[in-house]
Amino acid sequence: MEKYCFGIDVGGTTIKCGLFDTEGTVLDKWEIPTRMEENGSHILPDVAETVLAKIAEKGIAKEEVAGVGIGIPGPVNEAGEVPVAVNLHWGYVHIVKELGALTGLKVKAGNDANVAALGELWKGGGAGCQDMIMVTLGTGVGGGIILGGKILAGAHGAAGEIGHAHVKDNMEEACNCGNHGCLEQLASATGIANLAKKALSASEKPSLMRKAKNVSAKTVFDAVKEGDELAIQVAAEFGNYLGKALAVFSAVVDPEIIVIGGGVSKAGPVLLDYVTGPFREHCFPPCRDTRFALATLGNDAGIYGAAKMLL
Repeated sequence: MEKYCFGIDVGGTTIKCGLFDTEGTVLDKWEIPTRMEENGSHILPDVAETVLAKIAEKGIAKEEVAGVGIGIPGPVNEAGEVPVAVNLHWGYVHIVKELGALTGLKVKAGNDANVAALGELWKGGGAGCQDMIMVTLGTGVGGGIILGGKILAGAHGAAGEIGHAHVKDNMEEACNCGNHGCLEQLASATGIANLAKKALSASEKPSLMRKAKNVSAKTVFDAVKEGDELAIQVAAEFGNYLGKALAVFSAVVDPEIIVIGGGVSKAGPVLLDYVTGPFREHCFPPCRDTRFALATLGNDAGIYGAAKMLL
């Protein structure tokens, strides 16, 4: 009788691990360092070692474990193969085969942003829904699309790469992906900070943002909450880019709910105020009542989603 499963979220610095029961209650959470040396060849053996150690520590029989779900920062196809994961120094890796051989357990693998989206659908901001777009606003802009309760991965494992939708023409700076004018350049934490710096240098208006040593997305939204005129202008510009982009995505996948997470979402409900207006103005009319919510699982979304993907 299977009673347990593991959810693993591989990040650039740490690997987050969770032991769950099959109902989705987290029984234990811990982290191990991500060892990148030697082309990331230690990562999967380290995951296997920590999983097997936890099974032994808890006195769990292996046949009671449904398996291991794992999220990776890179494209992952349906078979669990990664063509390349730049942030882990990986070339081609067949995660399902390799981690399965190392643990003797069933393994399912997915892209980390897609897996986090599944976590939010299961136990977070999207709970109770089946069709969801998740956007994570952090250093970059990530995303995940869940349809009928399942991750939409796409032919190249690139479905839900919302951050690389083209939203602005004639942008000189290049995105990390090599293109120009990506949403990530304008709606990520870095993008919002850049919008604020440009607004400050182009205007003489007094602003609370001028007092910050390093202008950040937090600086902008803290100032917005104080009614700062220039910060409100920056928030509106950000919301316009993100809201319009989500309006396009909604015409393609028609989600029940759009969940916004990542570090920038810590600004709270005020963030949604700037996104929902442009979204409703530009979306296909039947999508106008799409709900918006903030993510609730924070850094645990990945381990929850990895466990759910397996179950």
